[in-house]
Amino acid sequence: MRKFARLFVIKTRFEALAVIYALAVGAVTRGYHFLHDYPGTGGWLLAAACTGAVFMAGARLLEMTRPDTGARRRRSDLDGERTARNR
Repeated sequence: MRKFARLFVIKTRFEALAVIYALAVGAVTRGYHFLHDYPGTGGWLLAAACTGAVFMAGARLLEMTRPDTGARRRRSDLDGERTARNR
């Protein structure tokens, strides 16, 4: 079961970009259907919400797959490491 679950873990930036692409295609299709079903401002707002969700999810996926460098850590993270090393 653990090996099966590992298939659904995004490990590289290429995998993240593939997932973002799939989300974007689905969001644009969904937005098109919203524009067809709800003509006018309501449809445009729903379509914008679909594509906006892809931007937020994509940013999070790319952030989580970025290589870990000390430059992007918070000071509170580094303080926790110092106290752990001093123990």
